[in-house]
Amino acid sequence: MLLDGPRLAPLSGAAPDALVILVHGYGSNGEDLISLAAMMQPALPGAAFVAPDAPSQIPQMAAAHQWWPIETFSMAERAAGADAATPVLDAFITHELEQAGLGNDRLVLIGFSQGTMMALHAGLRRPQAAAGIVGISGMLVAPERLATDIRSRPPVLLIHGTEDEVVPFRSMELAETALAAAGVPVETHVSPGTGHGVAPDGLAAAAAFTKRVLS
Repeated sequence: MLLDGPRLAPLSGAAPDALVILVHGYGSNGEDLISLAAMMQPALPGAAFVAPDAPSQIPQMAAAHQWWPIETFSMAERAAGADAATPVLDAFITHELEQAGLGNDRLVLIGFSQGTMMALHAGLRRPQAAAGIVGISGMLVAPERLATDIRSRPPVLLIHGTEDEVVPFRSMELAETALAAAGVPVETHVSPGTGHGVAPDGLAAAAAFTKRVLS
């Protein structure tokens, strides 16, 4: 199964010199995140953006997609779900890079919430490192397995709002600690007073990081 979703071609009008894949959260879809790409485009005129829809829809909810069903909120459920969804996202990443004629060093993954979990889970298990990974309002799934599972160490930026009512703010610190222990270069950005969402300061931090790791 190959994923698909809305896309933005490079503002430059030329062939893409980089690929930014935006990975949406639970109950959302690619259209929701491609709006972030439009705001980042001016800083990255040569990049192509794509925001794939997650592989399954939530029953009785139109246009609401999920990387895995959330029923128990347990760590075991998250790990099993991320493990099951990673091959699908991984295949999509590989296909998109091949179509664009780009290497992994020209790839940035940007995830939100469940999409952050997927971006970190898949990105750190790819044999060749991406240019970078941005995780917004998310967490690291199965941190106890990272030292064994990790195959590449791209730089990571974690962004989180202090008032996040869905994924606790302390999830950022827990992820930062585990990533650093595994040898991953990790930075953090705190959005004061922000709930489970993307604040303007967080979006600016994501754009600046993406531009830096691709330069």
